[in-house]
Order: sequence, then structure tokens, then C-alpha cells
Amino acid sequence: MRIVIIGAGPAGLMTAVECSKNKDNQVIILESNEKIGKKLFITGKGRCNVTNNCSNDEFLKNVVTNSKFLYNSISNFSTNDTINFFNESGTLLKVERGNRVFPKSDKSSDIIKTFSKLLKKDNVKLYLNTLVSDIVKKEETFKVKTTQGNIKGDAVVVATGGKSYSSTGSKGDGYKFAKRFNHTIIKPVPALIPINLKNYDGSLSGLSLKNVLISININGKRFSEFGEMLFTHNGISGPIVLTLSSYINKFEIKDKDILLDLKPALSYEQLNDRIIRDCSENKNKTLKNYLKELLPLSLIDFFIKAGNFKPDCKMCNLEKNVRKNIIQCLKNLTFKVDKFEDIEYAIVTSGGVNVKEINPKNMESKYVKNLFFVGEVLDLDALTGGFNIQIALSTGFSSGNYLKNICKN
Repeated sequence: MRIVIIGAGPAGLMTAVECSKNKDNQVIILESNEKIGKKLFITGKGRCNVTNNCSNDEFLKNVVTNSKFLYNSISNFSTNDTINFFNESGTLLKVERGNRVFPKSDKSSDIIKTFSKLLKKDNVKLYLNTLVSDIVKKEETFKVKTTQGNIKGDAVVVATGGKSYSSTGSKGDGYKFAKRFNHTIIKPVPALIPINLKNYDGSLSGLSLKNVLISININGKRFSEFGEMLFTHNGISGPIVLTLSSYINKFEIKDKDILLDLKPALSYEQLNDRIIRDCSENKNKTLKNYLKELLPLSLIDFFIKAGNFKPDCKMCNLEKNVRKNIIQCLKNLTFKVDKFEDIEYAIVTSGGVNVKEINPKNMESKYVKNLFFVGEVLDLDALTGGFNIQIALSTGFSSGNYLKNICKN
């Protein structure tokens, strides 16, 4: 069987490695970039968080969109299988905080070298700098139109990625190919993306906060995340913001309020008791100096302005209503949302080929025999921690394993 794979990201590479184990298969990869694994190279800040060392059940809990669809794929090629795959291929891995798995060398290039070695071993033909413009099917044969000419295949695997980081080749071409064969595209939106704020001057840029709680109310439902966040020039980012974005990215968020609880471990009553006690112990301190005990230095001026507090007010003169307002700001520092950052800067894309039209066992189109879709081109996305690359590897394995075992009709 002649198999044409479009895209040399983790999904396409895993498909190729698996289906080329059948020596009767002729496997071809078409890649628009000058090298394979271009997006893999930059993931995890160049370290490549390749998977997460967790159970299948835990993995599926971290999949935000269409987790049930992945049940077969993760059962066939689990996170443990990924770890074994790289270790046995000579790239040793290590487990870090949050069960994140990285190459022991901290070099994403080692992951890519593993794939490159396996492609050569099984004689996979690789066309680099090759753009695909269209796919057509006549009877049982596909014709893939490329800048290198037309390439025929008995099966085609679309592994073109989503729309984020277009410089790595993810330009949404896979959606066009899917539409060519009457597939439905769920609107692509950014996932794991910073949130831009309105009326924000960037003065807090670089400030990192730990053990805080952010919340947003949308259509009567409250979404909250606890942990670490970061202020940027345009708004907010960091782990809890990225996670929150993946749960709310299908809603209209413009002009919504994001609430920041700076002291989630303390109740209103506990904070009130503390400030009353501190007032008696720090009578001559100004409010601005006192706030150093509650807030990072770089947040104090912003906090004072947000609450319209008098920075030179002595603690002994702090009125009850002012104390109440301080507590309110500590528990509900409010920011107005502008929009999500552009999808170009999203870690992954949410949306894509409708998985209801794809066979979950082997990633084959339910409409077109021997046409497959794998990885981020599908309407699948997960939280940070290696889960999205694992989706790519598991779906790639599912299609590759099927293509390894079927015979050409």
C-alpha cells in the first residue's frame, strides 16, 4: 500500500513510524517546512514536554474537548507507551513536577532525532519544502497536488495541525482538505492562550503571583482556577490563565469581569480580624507601607489606584468602610476583559475536523475510505502538561497501526 502523510509533526511522524513497520507499505511524508518536527522543536520552551506520566483515566480528565473520542486511542497507545517508545529508541526521558515528561537531555531536538532515525530505518520517503494545494480521489486512488508535482497514494493521512504558530506550518490547510471531502469544521479558536485586558497600561508586566484564584462568570456559570499566573504587557497569562482560557474560549468574553482573589486561603472574616489587629500594632504606618505586608511591592500602587485608597492614610485612622473596601479588593480585584490573544500565539487550536465524522478506532473518515485525520487538525484539545502531544501521538499510532495491518484492496 502506498500511504501519503501530509505533515511531519508528532501525529504524522508517529503514523509514519507505525505503518512503515509493514515492509509492503510505501510511506511518503510531505512537509511544508525545511525540517521535520518544527513545532515540536519549540514546545516546552525548547525542552519538549512529550507526555504526562499518568493513568488513562487521568489523561482523559485533562482533555477539554471530546475526551470520549480518545478512549480507544489512549488505550491503544498510552502515556506509558510513549515513555517506553522513546526510552527504547535511545532517547531517555525524565518525569518532573506535575508528572510532566521531558527528554533527559532537556533538548527537544533529541525527540526529533529519534523520529528521524526511525524514518530512515524503515525507508520512509520524506519530501521537505513541499506544499500541498489539494487532494482529489478518483475511484480507489488519491492524487495529492504539491509543489513537487502530483503524488498518488492508496491512502492519505492529514496531519497538518491547527492554526496556531503558523510559522511552524500550522496554517489551517487541513481544514480545507477536509471540506474538500464534505467534512464539517468546528470553528477553530485559540486554546491555552493569554487573555488581554481592557484599560490596562501594562504596568504590572512581569509580575508573577502564586496561590491566587481567578474567576469569571459566563452565562450564569462560574469558572475558576487556583495556582500561578503572570501579568503581561497586554493582560494576563501563566498556568491558571491558560487553563481557564481553554474552558471559556467558546464563549464571548469581551467586557466580562475577571476577578482575582489575592488571598484565597483567608475568608473575609479572617482578613478583617487581621487588619483590625494590624491597625492596632501599626498605628503610625501609612496604608501604602502597610500593604507591603499583604502584597508584592509592584502591585501596591496599582491596588491603591484600583480601590481609590489614600496611600498616606495612617492605619490608626483607617475607617471601617475603608477596611471593608481593602478586603473587597483583596478578594475581588477586578479586571475588564478585552479579548483572547490572537490564535497565532495559542499553544494549541480548539476546533477542527468534527470527530463525529471520524472513526475513533483508526482515525479514518466515515465519508471517504482510506482518508485519515490525526492530531491537532481534529477537534481535540487538552490542558498543558504534555497532554496535547500525547493526543497527536495516540491518534497517529491509531491510524498507523491500522494502516500497518490492512492489505490493499
